[in-house]
Amino acid sequence: MEEQVATETKRIKYDDGVVRGFIWFSVVWGLIGMLVGLLAALQMSFWQVNFETSWLTFGRIRPLHTNAVIFALVGNMLFAGVYYSSQRLLKTRMASDALSKLHLWGWQLIILGAAITLPMGITQSKEYAELEWFLDIAVALVWVAFAVNYFWTLKIRNEKNLYVAIWFYIATILTIPMLYIVNNLALPVSGTKSYGVFAGAQDALTQWWYGHNAVAFFLTTPILGIMYYFLPKAAGRPVYSYRLSLIHFWALIFIYIWAGPHHLLYTALPDWAQSLGMLFSLMLWAPSWGGMLNGLLTLRGAWHKVRTDPVLKFFVAGVTFYGMATFEGPLLSIKSVSALGHYTDWIIGHVHSGALGWNGFMAAGMFYYLVPRLYGTKLYSRSMADMHFWIGTFGILLYVVAMWVAGITEGLMQRAETADGLSLQYPSWVEIVSAVLPMYMARSLAGALFIFGWILMIVNLWKTMRGQQKVNGEADVTVLRPETGGPSFASLTLGAPVILTVLGLICGFFMVAGDPILGTVGLVGMFAVCVATAFKVHWASQGGRFEWHRILEGRPLAFTFLIMLALVAGGIVELLPGIIIDKEVPRAANGEIAVMPYTALELEGRDIYVREGCYLCHSQMIRPFRSEKLRYGDPSRIEESMWDHPFQWGSKRTGPDLARVGGTKDNLWHYEHMLDPRSVSPTSNMPSYPWLLSSQVDLEDTPGKLHAMQALGVPYTDAQIASAVVDYEAQAKIYVDDLAEKGRAGVDARSEIVALIAYLQRLGKNLVPAPTNIGAIK
Repeated sequence: MEEQVATETKRIKYDDGVVRGFIWFSVVWGLIGMLVGLLAALQMSFWQVNFETSWLTFGRIRPLHTNAVIFALVGNMLFAGVYYSSQRLLKTRMASDALSKLHLWGWQLIILGAAITLPMGITQSKEYAELEWFLDIAVALVWVAFAVNYFWTLKIRNEKNLYVAIWFYIATILTIPMLYIVNNLALPVSGTKSYGVFAGAQDALTQWWYGHNAVAFFLTTPILGIMYYFLPKAAGRPVYSYRLSLIHFWALIFIYIWAGPHHLLYTALPDWAQSLGMLFSLMLWAPSWGGMLNGLLTLRGAWHKVRTDPVLKFFVAGVTFYGMATFEGPLLSIKSVSALGHYTDWIIGHVHSGALGWNGFMAAGMFYYLVPRLYGTKLYSRSMADMHFWIGTFGILLYVVAMWVAGITEGLMQRAETADGLSLQYPSWVEIVSAVLPMYMARSLAGALFIFGWILMIVNLWKTMRGQQKVNGEADVTVLRPETGGPSFASLTLGAPVILTVLGLICGFFMVAGDPILGTVGLVGMFAVCVATAFKVHWASQGGRFEWHRILEGRPLAFTFLIMLALVAGGIVELLPGIIIDKEVPRAANGEIAVMPYTALELEGRDIYVREGCYLCHSQMIRPFRSEKLRYGDPSRIEESMWDHPFQWGSKRTGPDLARVGGTKDNLWHYEHMLDPRSVSPTSNMPSYPWLLSSQVDLEDTPGKLHAMQALGVPYTDAQIASAVVDYEAQAKIYVDDLAEKGRAGVDARSEIVALIAYLQRLGKNLVPAPTNIGAIK
């Protein structure tokens, strides 16, 4: 094996131009993303702010808001932090300036593409993964350029051991493409439309494996790496505990990857997957708070600096918000708590405490630290930065409290029953919406305050850099060259810590296998592993160092392999059973398909439902609660959504669940409701959709859509595909004639509103007669 040994000394000039680029893009895109979010928040209180314009409605701009904040603000911020800190920690310039520039400009083009396509309704409707297939390919290619540049830089580094921040960066670089590619596997239908390869429960499990871990490995692990570099630098203190950072890192990346199913508690997902997600979510408390405490305790002996240094103010508050969010996340994964909080604004408050408090404040602190150094000057105004801090803090707290109150109110009102338990206390959904409108207004105010603080920061940073010369960091470093010798790759990757971990996992699976003999073997084995681990840790601590890990830190290849092993293990166990299972078509007693796929008209209507973002306010998943059965009907079953590419279970109920809405209202009601919701529900905050009346479905694409679905396993026959247009028009005529009989004559059979009504009327009607072999797909 190769060791790194010192040779000559030379002067290194870092590439800080790419850092400046990512910072300014983060600042500007962040402002745009938050302004879009403020518009979406106002639309919840004032429906008029949708402006009856398709590309400005809540369903179109809400995905734009989340993508802008996650991938534009935080994405550019983390890339700036990674490029700045990695060059200094590895004591070398990035391996390729060309790849750095490709990453910088390629990422901005992707964001621009999202800003154009999402308001146009070009979306896959997957949370944090809405971008269509052509942009997904661009994301993958740009990320590959980033990864190649980064690992190439690791190869030519002039620092033997990898600092803890680098561990977190490596985990992020490895995990994101794995998550993104698997979740976004799709079959293109046209240049702007595709259908995901997974459907129903498979899609739900895959989506939240991705969605939860996108939060983990895009919004958390790289920011923790930034914390481990910039917080000690700003405080002038070393990291509190190397051992704690070691435990924090490995426990976090291993446990996080398993926790996705806690987003699907009490759904039609199998119980084993729900319980697995809840268990690992609760385990996340320990490593998450270990990281928070390691960050805060780094300030021992330097707390007096927090009073006067705005950088440290933002870092300390950011780490504290991280602790609050990572306490609340596992709390919400407990089934009884999730039963109350899921589908409510409590979840929105939880998300924003992390997004604004953790990501937003860590970004601001890093910008205040970096910009003066990148332009060789001092911060223009500390008092302005302090004002930003206090306004931003108040805005975050007001936002979170407002959403807590709104969410708990919604949860209690939705499940409230009359004294006899035979009916609901609040049967009208608008009663619930009206009750939380003041909290929605408070949220808008809170968002406006945070944005005002962000604008103060932009002004402060602009005045700091105006008229100054750009400065690229330089350092004299000792160049390292490889030398053979030292422990082999196998001895590191098959060392005692790895073997003990694998044995512990095997014992853990035995313990939960359900067999008494295996359970006993697993319990005894787990005890033995714990004893061996205790002796190993004690032995290592006597020397004051974890020698095996110290050696591993000098071997990026072995280190990366073990990270990948930890990540893939959870993904395989969580996803593989659902992906490889034989999805048998359920049959009725007479042999006919019991779960019928959508007709051509209904499929086009479903695509319109997805395009308009209806899934953002309406779920299609009735949980097994008495209150939900009283309100919506029988609980949803796993087979009902087996042909849904993508699934539409939803994650928020601003409006009622639609899983069994078919037949509960007549066609005219749906027509009037889409044209003007206030005509049938006077206090509704839903936007109007007048363009659905004038816009027409392009029937040239319809056969191709059915053909794509057939390729994905939906049981369409070749005859159904061939007659798709004829069948569409015949079924559409039924709806048009019915509307004409009820006073709405002249509706075009190809208008989008007809297709959408057909889809809504189909929901809840695809299990007649009941299938005889449901067990085959569970």
